[in-house]
Amino acid sequence: MQRRAGSLLLKNARLVNVFTLEIQSTHILIAGEYIASIGDFLGNASAEQTIDLGGAFVAPGLIDAHLHIESSLVTPPEYAKAVVPRGVTGIVADPHEVANVAGVPAIQWMIQASQRLPMDVWFTASSSVPATTMETSGASLDMDAIERLLEEPEVVGVAELMSIPDFLAANPKELAKVIAAESRRKRPDGHAPAVTGIALQAYLAAGVASDHESTTLAEGKEKLAAGCFLMIREGSATRNLEALVSLIDAKHGDRIGLVTDDRLPHDLMVEGGVDFLVRKAISLGADPAYTIRAASYNSANYFGLRRRGALAPGYQADIVVLDDLPTFSARMVFHRGVCVAEDGRLLKTLPIPELTPAILNTTRLPKLAIDDLRIPAQEKLVRVIEVIPNQILTRELQIEPTISGGSVVADASRDLAKLICIERHGHHGQFAVALARGFGLKLGALAGTVAHDHHNCLAVGVDDSDLLVAVRRLESLGGGFVAVCDGSVIAELSLPIAGLLSDQPLETVGQAIEELDHAAASLGCRLASPFMALSFLGLAVIPELRLTDRGLVDVNANKFVPIHVNDE
Repeated sequence: MQRRAGSLLLKNARLVNVFTLEIQSTHILIAGEYIASIGDFLGNASAEQTIDLGGAFVAPGLIDAHLHIESSLVTPPEYAKAVVPRGVTGIVADPHEVANVAGVPAIQWMIQASQRLPMDVWFTASSSVPATTMETSGASLDMDAIERLLEEPEVVGVAELMSIPDFLAANPKELAKVIAAESRRKRPDGHAPAVTGIALQAYLAAGVASDHESTTLAEGKEKLAAGCFLMIREGSATRNLEALVSLIDAKHGDRIGLVTDDRLPHDLMVEGGVDFLVRKAISLGADPAYTIRAASYNSANYFGLRRRGALAPGYQADIVVLDDLPTFSARMVFHRGVCVAEDGRLLKTLPIPELTPAILNTTRLPKLAIDDLRIPAQEKLVRVIEVIPNQILTRELQIEPTISGGSVVADASRDLAKLICIERHGHHGQFAVALARGFGLKLGALAGTVAHDHHNCLAVGVDDSDLLVAVRRLESLGGGFVAVCDGSVIAELSLPIAGLLSDQPLETVGQAIEELDHAAASLGCRLASPFMALSFLGLAVIPELRLTDRGLVDVNANKFVPIHVNDE
């Protein structure tokens, strides 16, 4: 039964003090939503309720400093069901996925759907809608919209500022976003994959305060030395913790945070949220107390979230009770002084968010034919997007194509698949065709309407007919993921909310994703999260080569390039 907020005495606790990085044997008195007192002198204190913890550890509730709820493919209440019982009591979410589909109304829906949950949900104002000028999104956010969002109490900063070339060129529109955040004492968040040297210095000199894209130890060290708040990420497709774990060290004080960024349903259910990073970091040798600090107080401190992220008098009573620190398995979870989860089970029935017209019926695709997918052959090398397992970085390959009937074709024997990106927001129906390597497909096609950040339709396959079947099925579903073989859909997941989210429980969505992954494997795919990997192939701010509805993008050069080399 859920315990109400009042006066509560937690006796015989071993408290993780994130200020001193010590473990204190003590008692904790809670009054309403806040911690009133901590100390041995409370042993004989009286309260409306007393719980003897018998020497269990208590830690502050965890705060995930950067994520996109949309990547879980479920609504905010369903996300809360997954992470709150694990000890996550706060998240900072960038809603730019729904924003790229439906703009401010979608963000407002996300904020409303995140209220009355057993965790605090803060937002950053999406800064890159669209992310670049090289794609077609469903909506756009101008400076007026960003400034209005920054006035919302739930909004704690401007979200990841991704257009590095614009910052290096001192583009006034991008600099205005930093100024808008700082003038309201809110954070301008960064996004700087593989940005180092003088480019990094220029980017940070503009006022950007953080980064969550480091993939190597050298990159992480350089960004720390340059003053970044370094967010170490372990998502589903992007797993950087092992490379950066040595930076989770007390000498870095308040400069390290832990984030998930993008986590799929299966990983949320099996591994968890930012709690998984705590467990993994400790298993890799990081100090438990400092690791917990990086996943709680440091994140709260960075965003200026007063009275959050620590267990001390006057702090909000967000508490995780643990039998031991290395496993970080929550016995009890308190949010604002109320026990909201016990033994992995949420104690509160969560509201079902009301859906608004702006986020429905958003998948409108053109009618394509086989000839539309044809790549005419030339006596030249072709550019190929190579997927890097467990990373969102790609490589540009330049190779001899496989040619048949005067066309460049997919070739399963060479792990060459055809990749298409189709505008799906009902604007103009533009599309582009390219080649990809790394999926390992021997048969069929995969497709989805989750395609960062424009969220057009992306499809990859070795059979053109199957590619078309997959795309047509997505439109009838209202968005989602599909796997196709020999003209038949063999697995699918409907995502009717903005083409990004399901209205079903997390467990149902997780099961569907497992079936899709199995289906992809049956087609020869060797990637662990093939649909997540596919979803990033349109993200034209991450090196090296990407595909949007407008064409093939050389991210490093910040320009469109033809599929045939030396055909500029």
